[in-house]
Amino acid sequence: AAVIVLLVTVILIIGIRESAGFNAAMVVVKLVVVLFVIAAGIGHVDTANWHPFLPFGFSGVASGAAYVFFAYIGFDAVSTHAEEARNPQRDVPIGILASLFICTILYIAVSAVLTGMVPYHEIDINAPLAAAFARYGLSTAVFIISLGAVAGITSVLLVLMLSQPRVFFAMARDGLLPYSFFGTVHPRFRTPHKATILTGSVVALVAALFPIHALAEMVNIGTLFAFVVVCIAVWIMRHT
Repeated sequence: AAVIVLLVTVILIIGIRESAGFNAAMVVVKLVVVLFVIAAGIGHVDTANWHPFLPFGFSGVASGAAYVFFAYIGFDAVSTHAEEARNPQRDVPIGILASLFICTILYIAVSAVLTGMVPYHEIDINAPLAAAFARYGLSTAVFIISLGAVAGITSVLLVLMLSQPRVFFAMARDGLLPYSFFGTVHPRFRTPHKATILTGSVVALVAALFPIHALAEMVNIGTLFAFVVVCIAVWIMRHT
């Protein structure tokens, strides 16, 4: 995990176009695998597995929504790159809303297929999709899904690590962080390289030393809290 983070950090330092190209390739792989999961798994769906439809009631839905909140963090990343868009007033809203709509539909479809293939209480939490297809002896599908999972995690990692240095850069420009470090742009690559190196180093260290389940819970609640604070701040700014 730490090595992957450091490789992504190098790509981010080299430039926005290279980062965007790498990310686009990962996203294509991810989307192909997601569509494959839906197409290949729908034939193994047993609708009896959807009864009861809400086994834990609405409290289960609420706790589940809080846990998967992190799956939606990438959409706000579009706004942090507005300064590097060609036509931000048009492209940023389209990018956020269109990607949000497409991904939500795909999330729902994959969830429906997975819970239709395997009873909810028998789903393997560590590798749910791969284990579901392995249950039916579809070894080739398991390999394709595992490949897609690596591509998916890598693309998300790249987008979020691309965003954080830009947030630091904007804060430094507003005088909230030392400009000499966080506001520095590489003379050749034109990226905030110092902030990117710092971000990559911290993420690599945390990825290497902390258990993933603890990280997932902390990041989820941290992200949810940050979103709430930002929304409240927007309300306040509109009135003041």
